[in-house]
Amino acid sequence: MNKELIINAAPTGVEIALLEDKRLVELHHESGNPNFSVGDLYLGKVKKLIPGLNAAFVDVGFEKDAFLHYTDLSPYIRSILKFTQLAMHDKSPEGFDFGKFKNEPEIVKTGKVTEVLGGKPNILVQILKEPISSKGPRLSCEISLPGRFIVLTPFNDIVAVSKKIHSSEERKRLQKIVEAIKSPNFGVIVRTAAEGKKTAELHEDLTALVETWKIIQANLKGAQAPQKILSEQAKTTSMLRDLLNESFNRIVINDKNMYSDTRAYIQKIAPEKQDIVTYYHNGAPIFDHYGITRQVKSAFGKTVNLDSGVYLIIEATEALHVIDVNSGYKSSSNNQEQNALASNLEAAAEIARQLRLRDLGGIIIIDFIDMKLPENKKTVFEAMEKHMAQDRAKHTILPISKFGLMQITRQRVKPEMTISVAEDCPTCRGTGKIGASMLILEEIEKNLLYLINHQHKGLSIRVHPILYAYLTKGFLGSRQWKWYWRFKRWIKLRADNNYHLTEYRFFDNNDEEIKF
Repeated sequence: MNKELIINAAPTGVEIALLEDKRLVELHHESGNPNFSVGDLYLGKVKKLIPGLNAAFVDVGFEKDAFLHYTDLSPYIRSILKFTQLAMHDKSPEGFDFGKFKNEPEIVKTGKVTEVLGGKPNILVQILKEPISSKGPRLSCEISLPGRFIVLTPFNDIVAVSKKIHSSEERKRLQKIVEAIKSPNFGVIVRTAAEGKKTAELHEDLTALVETWKIIQANLKGAQAPQKILSEQAKTTSMLRDLLNESFNRIVINDKNMYSDTRAYIQKIAPEKQDIVTYYHNGAPIFDHYGITRQVKSAFGKTVNLDSGVYLIIEATEALHVIDVNSGYKSSSNNQEQNALASNLEAAAEIARQLRLRDLGGIIIIDFIDMKLPENKKTVFEAMEKHMAQDRAKHTILPISKFGLMQITRQRVKPEMTISVAEDCPTCRGTGKIGASMLILEEIEKNLLYLINHQHKGLSIRVHPILYAYLTKGFLGSRQWKWYWRFKRWIKLRADNNYHLTEYRFFDNNDEEIKF
């Protein structure tokens, strides 16, 4: 499977598209100032204890207090509270030695939150779930720092190896290596990506994470709650850290600085793959060039059409998401059971893609086309498990019930991706009335003359591809050439699929939009 990462940097933020064999499977948007992202560490202040829920509300600076349940406190919560106070009031220039930090006794799983957080202390917490809908962030005190090959877990000495590494000899080898190189008071979880790696690579990853913990300790010194202590890596680098493998064959970026940073990061974590990073400067929007805009338009919305005529209806309620599978005009044979099986198998692949693409979480109910044979239901279930294996979010799939329904629970850690694919009329703006379309050229030329008279240089105009084709039709007889003879300068034209049919915008020689 070929994986490509296409990164579109814009003033409003960064859009990241993950393609698998040219098909869009994940779409992420990172705003210019992302706060309360999963993995961020905060110094919070316990504001309220709720004994009935066995939970606490913690102020981390969000408009609503964050939620911290007793089960997310970590067995080492007393050690974390002690460490937080020591680090905040530490007077030594280089900070105390964490390797000599003495841990407190663990708490019991069946304890009460009032027994642990009774004094409403300041506490070091990590964002477990981003704010979703009307809810504040959900927190955890089970601090973890992910690297490429290992995950560092302070306050314990446990070494665990990913169960996805099936070879018992390899698991033992990794266990011995990590136990030999790890520092006191740090636990380590060995990730699947560590399989076959050498001691030096694991040690380098471990050293970098220990340095990150030292930064956390330094940032706590003199901190006042609520305060951000450490940000998770940018979405781009965190995706590369988790996804980069042999099947990753291209990363394309349209921003020079981000290109340099990403190439440097790849060179650090996987020097042999640094050449897969390329800088895009082709003029046309990067998402248009790689067909992502078209895939977004076709994949989002209530109805999703598949090539064979099968279509999905995707709807959200307060409690769950419902997906209905419809056969449409698909009729590959006269056998109704075989038609249903073929339609359901095609739908299963698209549903797995939609769950990743929209990042749907919580409970998902799928109403497949009715099948009578148990072996066919099992085939669809196994196909869904296979397609969902690529999904990084934790999920559970139940077999198809006697009512023809499949239930899936999928980890929800951030708001789902919603994109409106319906476009407002750019001219009437909902009134149902538009001006004469033949006057659009007169409007463009009138604005063009105004800008030229005001000494604007290097002008370019972005328009919809249909309007672009009309303006450039012919060679010397095109509208673009007529402007050249009239204004004695060349006006650049660019096509942009994101524009409405009659929409046009002017840009200067610095590629900044000129507002009227």
